[in-house]
Amino acid sequence: MGYYETSFYSLLALCGGLLLSQPTRRNELKKIPDARKPYTRENRHPEIHWYMVYALVMGADWLQGPYLYSLYLDEHQVSERQVSALFATGFLSSAISAYFVGALADRRGRKPVCMVFCLLYAMSCFCTIIPSLPVLYLGRILGGISTSILFSVFDSWMVTNFRELKLVDHGCDLSRTYATTSIVNSLSAIVSGILSEWLVRTTGTKKAPFLLSAALLWWALQLIWANWIDNFGSRAQRPSERSSSVLATLKKPSILALGFTSTMFEGSMYLFVFFWTPTIKSVQKSPGELPYGYIFSSFMAASMAAALVFNIVMQKRPFRYYRLLIGILLVANFCFVKLAGPKTEDAAFWLFCLFEACVGMYWPCTGYLKGHLVQDDVRAKVYSILRIPLNIFVVMSLFIAGDSKHFSKVFSACSMLLTASFGAVWVAGLKENMP
Repeated sequence: MGYYETSFYSLLALCGGLLLSQPTRRNELKKIPDARKPYTRENRHPEIHWYMVYALVMGADWLQGPYLYSLYLDEHQVSERQVSALFATGFLSSAISAYFVGALADRRGRKPVCMVFCLLYAMSCFCTIIPSLPVLYLGRILGGISTSILFSVFDSWMVTNFRELKLVDHGCDLSRTYATTSIVNSLSAIVSGILSEWLVRTTGTKKAPFLLSAALLWWALQLIWANWIDNFGSRAQRPSERSSSVLATLKKPSILALGFTSTMFEGSMYLFVFFWTPTIKSVQKSPGELPYGYIFSSFMAASMAAALVFNIVMQKRPFRYYRLLIGILLVANFCFVKLAGPKTEDAAFWLFCLFEACVGMYWPCTGYLKGHLVQDDVRAKVYSILRIPLNIFVVMSLFIAGDSKHFSKVFSACSMLLTASFGAVWVAGLKENMP
């Protein structure tokens, strides 16, 4: 067994040990005096349909990731310049559509918009496997709109559903829900990576993962339609009142800090996705081809382990969430400082794993903060608006960075941006009583 395989299974064993130490809803129910109802399937798992749908939609997303670039380049014979333009089209589509999908979801209902996501993303999959440049661009436009919905409306539905059903009275905890969601995401990534590689080897085409992705999205659509309860923003407000409420929310120092942090951290995360392969290849000392599947799975296992640690640590609330976010940003900054300088192959691998651990804690931490700081009335719209600068940042960064040879400069820039994010959150914490 090689070094990377051993590292992956070691991280997986760590996740197994942490999983056994997780706080459970059953234990929380024992602390509630009137929680003496007999257990039913729904009582045991009040959020089971959320986790099932999220696993399917994220699995559909992760299935496409490893082979999208190579499908364009190798099977469709698209030039590298056109491939870059296709990716930029996706991010720009997401940025432009973000404002509208959030407002639509708040007014017309988040459940139907999530169902539309499943249809649009499935259509994007079908467009991606057709070797026609205009159809490929249409696929990226649909994919950008879908991504905007995935990372704003789904989250908004979950938080509002948690509040409206008063799940805290049933032993649930929003912090634990976010951490479990992050764990589900990591598991979906690991399984999808292994499954997509098997599909490509079995079928001999890189189109196969996209077809399976469309099937998972159809399954998710059925689950949403049958099991989710719709929720909304405030439909009673006039458009001018809704706009004023959104603007008032976005002016809060805490929201401004979180928006800036999400742009910088998640932008760095996207750049990490683009540049981790050439970084490790540039310092490779081990003979033969790198086992990219095991390396990627190791990153996801590190992210899952961090989410499991988050669940255990934050169960007792030893410190505020914004202070934890500051710590996450500092550790991520350390990773990029080291990656920008001289390094060995082993050091690069474990620094990437450490950054992925930061990602595993970042998602539940910022999710909990936004869940408490943003009102349900305008949640989807605010979440969508906060993603607009992120998409613009990624497009500009890729344009400025050029090819993959300049990863050291990219990592240095990420380090400086994360330092600025740390300062923004720290100042906002001083001005507001952040959770």
